[in-house]
Amino acid sequence: MTLQQLRYAIEIANSGSMNEAAKRLFVSQPSLSNAIKELENELGITIFERNNRGISISAEGVEFLGYARQIIEQTEFMENRYTGKKRSPIYFSVSTQHYAFVTDAFLRLMKESKVAEYNFSLRETQTYEIIEDVRTLRSDIGILYINESNYKIMNKLFSDGNLKFTPLFNTNPHIYVRAGHALAGKEQITQEDIQGYPYITFEQGDNNSLHFSEEMLSFTQIEKNIKVTDRATLTHLLLGSDSYTVGTGIMASELNDAGLVTVPFDSTEVFSVGWIAHKDRKPSEIMSAYIDILNDLVSGNYFELESFLL
Repeated sequence: MTLQQLRYAIEIANSGSMNEAAKRLFVSQPSLSNAIKELENELGITIFERNNRGISISAEGVEFLGYARQIIEQTEFMENRYTGKKRSPIYFSVSTQHYAFVTDAFLRLMKESKVAEYNFSLRETQTYEIIEDVRTLRSDIGILYINESNYKIMNKLFSDGNLKFTPLFNTNPHIYVRAGHALAGKEQITQEDIQGYPYITFEQGDNNSLHFSEEMLSFTQIEKNIKVTDRATLTHLLLGSDSYTVGTGIMASELNDAGLVTVPFDSTEVFSVGWIAHKDRKPSEIMSAYIDILNDLVSGNYFELESFLL
């Protein structure tokens, strides 16, 4: 087993494709494939499972890549410390539900990072994909919520993926509407109040279960339902119509300035927003820095909180 083979395996996992990894490494695909096969044969494990759709990381591969990343990080640290050799770019990836504060934390990480070269990734995606991204090491950290309704299935998925959930904050559900909406001035909104208004939710793809819903509340007898895939579209629809959505109640300044408001929903249910990561994987320096920024934003005056947080 060589350091080069470890770097090859890490690059394949980062790119999610043997072809793309070969391009980034400036080697031919056959050479890269043979190097990985030799590594797998030597260790007696399957790191990457091949199929007609490409490759995926096996359960053994997830564990192996966790160790491989630690070895390469320590090797590069020693090379930089004793030989002055330039370190390779730092990789860091976040998968998240559609939260503005996650993006702003990511932006702050970019500004504060002292790393000469980095390769960062921020994916706002579907709930199940967040869990899969972290389980397969496509992302270092995932950000989502759990509550009384979904915690059993979510905790099972976390356990099966060897993942740990760490809370950031607790909140009650809130309704998001434009400032001129008929419901905007209410102190509290009930399910009867929202009847007849279009309800906007985030598309969850093939895993369209209530357990993976991003909107925190499941309503019955919804007459008008709109599915979207990104925050920009959702915001535009909210501002241009009498539609509504459900969220944490946290209002980033950009949304407040745009003319959106939040109103508490008549519910005592508590939601815990937090992050997931591999239990056995030691956080990298850049991952620790990002988590510190998230905690700083939550505990500071970044949010327009009023009484939104418990």
